[in-house]
Amino acid sequence: MNNESKLFLLDAYALIYRAYYAFIKSPRINSKGFNTSAILGFVNTLEEVLRKERPTHIGVAFDPSGPTFRHKAYEQYKAQREETPEAIRLSVPIIKNIINAYRIPILEVENYEADDVIGTLALQAGNKEITTYMMTPDKDYGQLVTNNVFIYRPKYGDKEFEVMGIEQVKAKFNIQSPQQVIDMLGLMGDASDNIPGCPGVGEKTAQKLIAEYGSIENLLEHSGELQGALKNKIEDNRDMITFSKFLATIKTDVPIILNLDELIYEKPDEEVLRSIFEELEFKTLINRIFNKEDQLYTKQKNNIQGDLFGFPTIEKKENNDNLKPLSSLDYDYQLV
Repeated sequence: MNNESKLFLLDAYALIYRAYYAFIKSPRINSKGFNTSAILGFVNTLEEVLRKERPTHIGVAFDPSGPTFRHKAYEQYKAQREETPEAIRLSVPIIKNIINAYRIPILEVENYEADDVIGTLALQAGNKEITTYMMTPDKDYGQLVTNNVFIYRPKYGDKEFEVMGIEQVKAKFNIQSPQQVIDMLGLMGDASDNIPGCPGVGEKTAQKLIAEYGSIENLLEHSGELQGALKNKIEDNRDMITFSKFLATIKTDVPIILNLDELIYEKPDEEVLRSIFEELEFKTLINRIFNKEDQLYTKQKNNIQGDLFGFPTIEKKENNDNLKPLSSLDYDYQLV
């Protein structure tokens, strides 16, 4: 494997939800009355990555239809979330058909979330010194970042993406290593996944404790050194803290093997892809993807193009590789 290989692993549902809610105030409804917001947003995001970053390898990970080991261990896991909107539920099979038409592998393992599938494959790829980008807006992935593995996070409001490496994760959470993201979440909890954490311990207290003790395990071993109400909170909730860390830990030993040959990016099946887009009435998208000469003429004439979700924006200076040096990135990392 040469050092120019670039693997992208996409968290499907995270990107689908993001696309759907980006259009929530102005949903894309075609003449058949079908809400295509999630599909259009997802495809535009995928197209942007393929065009700008030119990955040599790519895969899209989905959560399984049934419960995962976390749901089985903790009934309340993600229980606070609203039921999946019907528009998303109806869009997922179409999105999978589109991914197949792009000839991109769909990665899905029973009993494990997409996070775990991506975590396992990213670890294997990183060990092979393959530059790997986990495309997701989810902060939990910070625990997986290494010298070779990065978060490639979509931003709101413009076309730019944010790349997070080791230093960016450390700075975001004010920790000493990306692996301590798990300890942070174990202590302060994660409302988006309904992970309880330790009652009464927020982000700042968690940062202070992890800075001093390094890990939850060492903290619990030395909890007698704490004082006052904080000591009581930690000691009274030892089991919950340990269990929360378990829930927050992304698995890296899922039964799936990295097959780089299967992940090689090839040209899409344009006939099938065009047929799906025509059925969805994606006229602008069809022109942008398939009518290359017309697209070039339009760009030269107007210097205007759509953003990730199809909204018009003034085109910025062309940059064929958005992966800037990590030290130059301006980050504002938020959970979506």
